[in-house]
Amino acid sequence: MSRYLEDGGDGYYNEENISYTCTSWAPGVGFAGIVCAVVFANIGGAYGTARAGQGIMAMGIRSPELLMKNIIPVVMAGGLGVFWVIVSVIFYGKIFTP
Repeated sequence: MSRYLEDGGDGYYNEENISYTCTSWAPGVGFAGIVCAVVFANIGGAYGTARAGQGIMAMGIRSPELLMKNIIPVVMAGGLGVFWVIVSVIFYGKIFTP
């Protein structure tokens, strides 16, 4: 960076005069990342809920007395989707237009 700041002594090229602006399409990339995070997290949460539901049904057939102990994976898979929705709202507040 210092090689670009050598100005020959007139003082114009210093750290205060350099602008690091982003392109006009940069917020679109940020929003696309948020959308991908929410979509993939909810797909994963739905898949986890489905697989845990299959496991609960199999456990209910084999040993019904242990059925309520296996509800935790369904709750955790549902919580995964809710977590990423909250994170996406936080990220949405941090994206600014250039």
